[in-house]
Amino acid sequence: MNRVWYRVRKFIYKILDKRELLMALNVKYYKSKGVKIGENMRAFSPLLSAEPYLLSFGHNVTVSTKVTFLTHDNSVIKLFENGTDIFGEIKVGNNCFIGSGSIILPGIELGNNVIVGAGSVVTKSFKEGNVIIAGNPAKVISTTENYASKISSNVLNIKGLSYDDKKYFLEAKKYLFVQK
Repeated sequence: MNRVWYRVRKFIYKILDKRELLMALNVKYYKSKGVKIGENMRAFSPLLSAEPYLLSFGHNVTVSTKVTFLTHDNSVIKLFENGTDIFGEIKVGNNCFIGSGSIILPGIELGNNVIVGAGSVVTKSFKEGNVIIAGNPAKVISTTENYASKISSNVLNIKGLSYDDKKYFLEAKKYLFVQK
């Protein structure tokens, strides 16, 4: 059984090596639906909402897994007899990272160089940029400069490594892992 599992894993990793191509195809699809996307977009979550034409992303943006973009709020139907929704564009600047499980609400604008921590609920805009935001509701927890300084001794580069190479590399570099 272990041999079969090994072969299946090896096959899956060969496919995953092509994920950049798959991402490029997804980005092309999102653009066809009206999403505005800059260069070098890395999307591990769907970049869609009920109104994809209300989404825009700058250059060098990474969207992690399980991120939700909400461009409307239907709850107002309970408050107004003759109204069903409110709408808002979501604009993400250049060089941003949106962490896993985050929710971005209607009308939000993130400036350049904003990092959104995992699981954050972004309920207001952070247009000034160069900040790390996190929490529910998201708030500024650091500047990007302070964060970079704090973690500089823990940064590793695994780009281009196979699964096995990454495993061996990380085992040899455990002394550089973040400890909290």
